[in-house]
Amino acid sequence: MVREILKDHDVVFSDRPSSTATNILFYGCRDMGFAPYGEYWRQLKKLSVVELLSHRRVHSFQFVRDEEVELLINKIRRACLKGDSINLSEMLMLVSSNIVSRCVISRRSEEEEEEDGCCKFGQLAKRTGVLLTSFCVGDLFPYLRWVDVLTGYIPRLKALFGELDSFFDQIIKEHTTLKTDDQVSNKDFISTIMQLQKDGMLEIDLTNIKAILLDMLVAGTNTTGAAIQWITAELLKRPNVMKKVQEEVRNVVGNKCKVDMEDINKMKYLKCVLKETLRLHPTVPLLVPRQTSASVELGGYHIPSNITILINAWAIQRDPKWWENPEEFILERFENSSIDFNGQDVQFIPFGFGRRNCPGMPFAVTVIEYVMANLLYWFVMKLVQHAANSTACRP
Repeated sequence: MVREILKDHDVVFSDRPSSTATNILFYGCRDMGFAPYGEYWRQLKKLSVVELLSHRRVHSFQFVRDEEVELLINKIRRACLKGDSINLSEMLMLVSSNIVSRCVISRRSEEEEEEDGCCKFGQLAKRTGVLLTSFCVGDLFPYLRWVDVLTGYIPRLKALFGELDSFFDQIIKEHTTLKTDDQVSNKDFISTIMQLQKDGMLEIDLTNIKAILLDMLVAGTNTTGAAIQWITAELLKRPNVMKKVQEEVRNVVGNKCKVDMEDINKMKYLKCVLKETLRLHPTVPLLVPRQTSASVELGGYHIPSNITILINAWAIQRDPKWWENPEEFILERFENSSIDFNGQDVQFIPFGFGRRNCPGMPFAVTVIEYVMANLLYWFVMKLVQHAANSTACRP
């Protein structure tokens, strides 16, 4: 059915249903992820693909990836030399969050509270992710919407929205006061958006800008960090695979003092590790819901308009119809294969497919590959015997 949607009915299935959380947090669904399909969404999609998340723009932020990954490597190295324990999962989420945050708003997500009491965005992003995925009675039974008020769900959403709105007001104010003459080419996303707005090339107001920023920060932080953790976990479970991919990384990089993106393009085995991990562990197992914009016949069924559609990427990517031994971690299935992240292969859709696929795919893949290549180049990791939830890490 996914193939039929992609080939014949992509437009009909490109709308989004609204929800209580997205309406409150994303300024009435004015972001790109949850905006209804139409001219406004197409304008945001073009903005993302051409101006913000193109391969050229992703490459321009290599200095951010270099600096944040170097900080990560140095933290781990110091802990190794001292014999201290570290929370690797937390550190991997943090490096992902910092990279995304710096590219979007030129701030690290772990910065301490500002003098005006503005909370760290990292904490706000976590709370946003929790509330977005929480059960809302009113979304399923509209006549019981009052229950969400009694349980505190809607009050929590409104309180979080107030904090997010204040945070973005401060960020926009800071960028408005910056001198724009002779700006460097490596402007963050918000500077690019505001410049396009100023030049009359983008017809959106500050409310729309806030919604777009929240979209990028929340989506980019949680999914990218989770993918890096899953890759690390799969490699730790398979020392032979870890050894093979580590040998590839070290052979390609050689004796250089740092890993270059040109090196990563030669790491075919590492790319297979990423694909197989995201096949087994898509960071969004149920893709963002879609809604039909018209009645349609699909797979012999009549589907009316305004019906919410849930697509189970986790099940599709483990379907024995498409994959041999689907529950097993087999890297060779991606060797000499044309299957990629672009969503054209319906059996492999970790970033979605069609018009509503994730435009941040090039950004996310670049960050994941760069972080993993550096970890494998600088450290040997293995599970500690007889120690629960522990990993040994040495240079």
